[in-house]
Amino acid sequence: MNGKKILFVSSELVPYLPENEVSLMSYETPRMVNSNGGQIRIFMPRFGNINERRHQLHEVIRLSGMNLVINDMDMPLIIKVASIPRERIQVYFIDNDEYFKRKATFTDEDGNAFPDNDERAIFFAKGVVETVKKLNWSPDIIHVHGWMASLLPLYLKKLYADEPLFADSQIVMSVYGQGFDGTLDKDLIKKIAFDGVPEESIEALSEPNYNNLLKVAVDYADAVILAAEDIPADLEDYISKLDKPVLPFVPLQEFEEAYMNFYNTKVLK
Repeated sequence: MNGKKILFVSSELVPYLPENEVSLMSYETPRMVNSNGGQIRIFMPRFGNINERRHQLHEVIRLSGMNLVINDMDMPLIIKVASIPRERIQVYFIDNDEYFKRKATFTDEDGNAFPDNDERAIFFAKGVVETVKKLNWSPDIIHVHGWMASLLPLYLKKLYADEPLFADSQIVMSVYGQGFDGTLDKDLIKKIAFDGVPEESIEALSEPNYNNLLKVAVDYADAVILAAEDIPADLEDYISKLDKPVLPFVPLQEFEEAYMNFYNTKVLK
C-alpha cells in the first residue's frame, strides 16, 4: 500500500462511538492501511453524543463555511478534526447543528429513528465530497462503511461524475448486517432527484429500507466486501449476482491479509 491514498468514510468509528461491527472495522481497516505505508483520511458524522472535550475535536475554519443544499434548503457545513493518538490517525467530522447536535446517533431515547435520517445521510455524503475537494486530495480507493455513509457511491458516480479529483478513484462498499428497522423518509428518492440524480437510476429507493439502500450503494460501488456473517439473505443474494469483485466475510483475526490482497489484486488493477 506504499503511497496509496485511501479515503475511509464511515457512519461510526471507535473510539468516538461504542464498539460494534461497523465502528470496529471502520477503525481496524484504516489502522491496517496506515501501518502498511498507505496515506489515509477518515470521515464520520460529528454526532452530538461524541465528547468533543475528551476527544479534543476542534473546528477547521479553512474547511468550514460553505452551505450544502439539501432538498432546497441551505445547510451550513462545519468541519472538525481530531486525532487518535496511539495510531497517529487524523479523523475529519462532518457537522451541522440542525442534523448532528442532538445527543444521539440514529434514534431517540425511545429507540425511534430520527425522521430526518435520510437528509442527514445526504448531507454527510455531500459534505465528505466537498471537503475532500477543498483538501485537493485525490484518493486511489474510497472505502465506505455503514448505512449513513451508503449514499456516497451514488453521489460520486452521479452528481460528481465529472469531478476530476475522483476520476480514478475506486469505490469499495463494506456491507454489514447491522442496519435499521422500517424505512427512511418516503420522499428520499425525490430529495436525491432534486440534486439531479434521475429517479429511474434509484428506483429501489422508492421503498427506502436498509436492504434497498445498500443495493443502490453496491450498484454504484466498484467492489464489495461482506463485512459481517449475518447479512440479510435478500441483500446477500443480490450481491452474489453482481458483476464486480466481492470479498466474502473473513473474521477479524484474519481480515488484514484478505483485505490487503483484495485491495491490491481486485480493486487497484
